[in-house]
Amino acid sequence: MKKAVVLGIGLIGGSLALCLKENTTLDVHGFDASEESIRLAEAAGMIHRGHTELKPAVEEADFLFLAVPLGAAARLLEQLAEFSLKPDCIISDVGSTKGQIVQHAGRLKNLGGTFIGGHPMAGSHRSGVQAAHSLLFENAYYVLTPVPETPMSEVQKLSRLLEEATRARLVIMAPDHHDRVVGAISHLPHIVAAGLVNQVAGYNESNEWFFRLAAGGFRDLTRVASSHPVMWRDILLSNQKAVLHLLDDWVVEMKQVRELVSKGDAEEIEMFFRQAKEAREGLPERKKGAILPEYECYVDVPDAPGEIAKVAHLLGMEGISLRNIGVMENREDRAGVLRLVFHTGEQLEKAEARLRASGYQVFVLDS
Repeated sequence: MKKAVVLGIGLIGGSLALCLKENTTLDVHGFDASEESIRLAEAAGMIHRGHTELKPAVEEADFLFLAVPLGAAARLLEQLAEFSLKPDCIISDVGSTKGQIVQHAGRLKNLGGTFIGGHPMAGSHRSGVQAAHSLLFENAYYVLTPVPETPMSEVQKLSRLLEEATRARLVIMAPDHHDRVVGAISHLPHIVAAGLVNQVAGYNESNEWFFRLAAGGFRDLTRVASSHPVMWRDILLSNQKAVLHLLDDWVVEMKQVRELVSKGDAEEIEMFFRQAKEAREGLPERKKGAILPEYECYVDVPDAPGEIAKVAHLLGMEGISLRNIGVMENREDRAGVLRLVFHTGEQLEKAEARLRASGYQVFVLDS
């Protein structure tokens, strides 16, 4: 029986291990420095066997998957290069940037096997091994980034395994092309969102109304600014070249908008927003991707005691769990006074149908 080892048992690693165990005939092992994570993974049936020591974990492995933070992946590769891996072992990772790790693997001449960068473009609003599940990657894009020297037979072998295990949509892409695309659709938006929040926070220091009115559209627009600071530090540093080019392009774009506003060019300002509107309407519907979709709706409820509890109870009776609930104070660009956020699109659709059937007005944002 062939052996697969997942190094790092968190949300992504635990989900990948579970996919491999449930959908293939591989002997699935897990490694993590945390004994608690390994204990939870074994108890949940995610892996056949767990390890807290690296060497015995990777011995005789046919597939190795690095599911550790970006900042730790290079060091882990260096450790693997000290062991005698099987010559036909395939090594991959799950990091959100690929150029740096692929180059690093190429420089490790004593690294056994074949390294093929990977990026499953799926995630969850929850984290940790407890949040892992076998449907995390289903119908999501899973990018592999081989280099020209990578044997095509190894790429095909890894692709077949991942398609069988994860039910994801496999895509082959050059590492630098991947980093530019993901930089534009994920890394740059996170920078812009964080910048907007920091700018408004500066204004708020002298006038608290900036934050008091910063609900509705502003909160939705800057949602990704709540992401983990250390993770995003590592992402930007590992995708430095692409991010710098993208920021340069963004500065040019903003200077052009500033010029239009300065000249009072009504026609061109309208065209700026019209082009954006048409482009956004051409985007795919809510899918698993680089930025997690938000499954939310807004509901009109009367301002009376017990009304929020009534809605929550109604959904609970249908087995629908809420991820978040809030009362909208600023409703300038949002219909509905109650904001409900769900874990999945299926739960959102079920909640919408149930609330409408109970006489509530429900407003769902365009995807």
